[in-house]
Amino acid sequence: MTIKIDQFEIGSGRTFVIAEIGNNHNGSFDRAIEMIDKALAAGADCAKFQMRHLDQVYRERSLSKSGDDLGTEYVIDLLNRFELNVDQHRSLCEYCAQTGISYMCTPWDSKSLDVLESFGVPAYKVASADLTNLPLLDCLVRTGKPLILSTGMSTAEEVEITVAFLNQHAAQFALLHCNSTYPAPLHDINLKWMNQLRKLHPLVGYSGHERGINVSLAALALDACIIERHFTLDRSMEGPDHAASLTQIEFARMVEGVREIELALGEGKQRRLSQGEMINRENLGKSLVASSPLAQGTVLTENHIKVRSPGQGLSPQRYKSLVGRTLSHAMAKEDFFYPSDLEDQRIEPRSYIFSRPWGVPVRYHDFREYAARINPNLWEFHLSYSDMELNPAEYLDGPYSSSLVVHAPELFAGSRLMDLASPDQKYRNQSIQETQRVVNITRDLNKYFPNTLRPPIVANIGGFTMDEPLPAGVINEYYERFAQSLSELDLHGVELIPQTMAPFPWHFGGQRYQNLFVKIEEIVEWCNKLKLRMCFDVSHTQLTCNHFKTDFYDFAKQIAPYAIHLHLGDAQGLNGEGLQVGDGQIDFKRLGEILKIGCPAASFIPEIWQGHKNGGEGFWVAFDRLEGSL
Repeated sequence: MTIKIDQFEIGSGRTFVIAEIGNNHNGSFDRAIEMIDKALAAGADCAKFQMRHLDQVYRERSLSKSGDDLGTEYVIDLLNRFELNVDQHRSLCEYCAQTGISYMCTPWDSKSLDVLESFGVPAYKVASADLTNLPLLDCLVRTGKPLILSTGMSTAEEVEITVAFLNQHAAQFALLHCNSTYPAPLHDINLKWMNQLRKLHPLVGYSGHERGINVSLAALALDACIIERHFTLDRSMEGPDHAASLTQIEFARMVEGVREIELALGEGKQRRLSQGEMINRENLGKSLVASSPLAQGTVLTENHIKVRSPGQGLSPQRYKSLVGRTLSHAMAKEDFFYPSDLEDQRIEPRSYIFSRPWGVPVRYHDFREYAARINPNLWEFHLSYSDMELNPAEYLDGPYSSSLVVHAPELFAGSRLMDLASPDQKYRNQSIQETQRVVNITRDLNKYFPNTLRPPIVANIGGFTMDEPLPAGVINEYYERFAQSLSELDLHGVELIPQTMAPFPWHFGGQRYQNLFVKIEEIVEWCNKLKLRMCFDVSHTQLTCNHFKTDFYDFAKQIAPYAIHLHLGDAQGLNGEGLQVGDGQIDFKRLGEILKIGCPAASFIPEIWQGHKNGGEGFWVAFDRLEGSL
């Protein structure tokens, strides 16, 4: 179940965060405007106020101070001084619309509701004090607007009665667990009561009055779809709500925590390995390997099998399944067993037909094996920092008729990531030196592939950060430093082509932030400025579009005229990178039509996570699935 408030879908997985300004403006319109600005800057989705016509809320005797308790006299005195007038509320509503934050207001009486209806308010918040006020709720339901109801100071039975009333009238609503004391003692909050509220109604959030932000963040672990906190400029100001309110800095810290926890919670429906886990599983996990050279036709026994790292082959859990199988191929000592060794047939490459040049990614050590089995239009050599110390003549014969592409390492010796945009001059100089070595190696490789006039070098040019994205204001400085690095490289005879990047790259088995060549508007701008052409990595780009909630196919249309080479793999979510074609979100037939128009001559390789394993099995599957689309 969801309810819609402005552009927000409450209950869809993203928490709706309300800054309850209430009367914390203390009667100052200018202060209310300032609080809207600061709430928006702190990350609030909604700025909420309160409206009362006191003659509709209190008895005449109470307003005339004829014998009510001191507490009531105190509240009425504050309200008389702190209430804004109708025109001021209307101006606040208009200002919220101009600045991009939702305006909401709690009507404490039906006359205030009538006024707010003239503003076009998108939804109404019901104060805890009015949860039992069925006549007011009846008026609110008749507006047809979504309702958010705090349940503080009400018994479980009272909440049940109100929920039944709202359901009877087919109202759209959400409940907020709340303890209506200001500030609320931690031992009184009873946060787990949210689980009981959810038995009455599926949409449950939390309205907090406690000190600090920890309890509000904990409410997210109990699936709070709304978080409401009082907001103040100064906790020492006059009025009961200030002491239980958050300042801008505290509110911003809470919102940051809310968004982080949302990402961390996930859906909880199944256990998926993250990209970082898969990397670490490959590096640290265990596999079944051949304990000695094995001939084709060998019936496997326990003596033929041992367990060793890395975890690139068949899981040790399949040990018993492997015993007794007949090998369909010869194996060298410590070759990995793969899931295909449990099958009767092995996937082999064949001749493929595409309308554009196609190729296979290789390393030096497996080039001869692949070249004996398939004849592509091009080979893309993926270099590691250790490969840069090897002599290509030991692995290549040549000359070959195929074309050449080189993929530069992103990691160099000494655990140094390539960063041609780093503000650290020494680090950038080291990256330039290592990149120049890649350029020189590419020129050397070109002798084996003489039909390639100007081999492209696919590169991740840097611009990464460890803990958070770069501020927008410094991005251009990074591109300028990359431009300077380009000018210092001798690129004669080769072409450096940056690849489109995902916002969350994986370095050393952990997540980082990528800041350059991620967003399409920046890519187009800097390709034009620097006369660059690109490698369009469609998997990276799908993850980018998922993160920024932009259209992947629109991105593809814009990048295609700059793309001379393509990395094709599927993608899912925010970090499902390099999936097998057809196992993710990308419609490759639709993408193929875009590429035929935008970059008909661009070459491609399948970029499949561990596609090279088991003799390139993942590549052959990808080619099968791509045939007819490209």
